[in-house]
Amino acid sequence: MTDERTPAAIDTTTPHSARVWNYWLGGKDNYEVDREVGEQVRRVYPGIVDVARHSRAFLGRAVRHLAGEAGITQFLDLGTGLPTVDNTHEVAQRVNPACKIVYVDNDPLVLVHARALLTSTREGVCDYVDADVRDPAHILREAARTLDFDRPIALMMLGILGNVWDDAEAREVRDHLVAALAPGSHLVLEDGTNAVDPEAAAEAEKTRAEAGDPYKLRTPQQIASYFEGLRLLEPGVVSVSRWRPEETPWGVPDEVTAFCGVAVKP
Repeated sequence: MTDERTPAAIDTTTPHSARVWNYWLGGKDNYEVDREVGEQVRRVYPGIVDVARHSRAFLGRAVRHLAGEAGITQFLDLGTGLPTVDNTHEVAQRVNPACKIVYVDNDPLVLVHARALLTSTREGVCDYVDADVRDPAHILREAARTLDFDRPIALMMLGILGNVWDDAEAREVRDHLVAALAPGSHLVLEDGTNAVDPEAAAEAEKTRAEAGDPYKLRTPQQIASYFEGLRLLEPGVVSVSRWRPEETPWGVPDEVTAFCGVAVKP
């Protein structure tokens, strides 16, 4: 790992989105305050666990496509979260062991676990940047120590822009990062919406904000706007459960309230 700044003390009294998400995915890297918020949200919106699981499965399908068919060998993953199963580098390096992945997060617990567990193949590289998504210039500067921005990169922004409450600021972050990418790069983006079960989603948004873990839900149309200027891959902007789902005997999975897309920079 190249970013050797000492992590700040871990705050176990305030919930953190990465640790709450880890709880919903069945992980153990969370604290009582995170579990309390996770349960509060689940009580008002029971579908949140399905959202977490389908979002993780979408990550796997998207990364397999990028590292395989699209030939992408570099990944910049913002909002890493806590390591669980099939992290970006694991999926990518199973397809191509030479893939390089830079993870970005700003939670001390995530930093500690990432340095210990996000280990690369010998042929590839796995690195970690301690940074806030609201500071894209710092992210790009640190990521450039590992990634070659003259070549295509997959920019992974899964469940991250909801942490940027202001709509204009969220768009500025996206624009700054996408502008730095070479042609042939891809944007993989997913975030929570109020599209499937608006009342429950609104209650969950309120619950998280009151608990100190605010996360802004946006409409599918707002999420689609993040892909302006890029060429969306089929099937466009859809629920994470509907983006190229695996075939099963039970047909197409139900929609969940997180929407996503994958697009290429011309």
